[in-house]
Amino acid sequence: QVQLVESGGGSVQAGGSLRLSCAASGRIFNAMGWFRQAPGKEHEFVAAISRNGGILYYADSVKGRFTISRDNAKNMVYLQMNSLKPEDTAVYYCVVRYGPPTVAGRAYDYWGQGTQVTVSS
Repeated sequence: QVQLVESGGGSVQAGGSLRLSCAASGRIFNAMGWFRQAPGKEHEFVAAISRNGGILYYADSVKGRFTISRDNAKNMVYLQMNSLKPEDTAVYYCVVRYGPPTVAGRAYDYWGQGTQVTVSS
């Protein structure tokens, strides 16, 4: 049974920072990543990382502000979010897949329940 448990969401003012964490249980995954969904919008790719950290993908909208990392010993993935903007407001989902990282949401094998991030101006 695979479980993904996200934490670290919350409310912050523009320019602030948050760190999201996701604990995966049940399996070892090659790719781990994050998607987000703002109200009334489709799921949007945010970032993904390969098992050895050698492959990193970021959405253009978060490059230079967000950093994805993982701790394989703990089977966890993190998203450090700096210089947050109101347009970053969304529910953030942890995703994992057995294959390599990709920006395609349908390629991920499991999704977490999501954690809310709200950025006020």
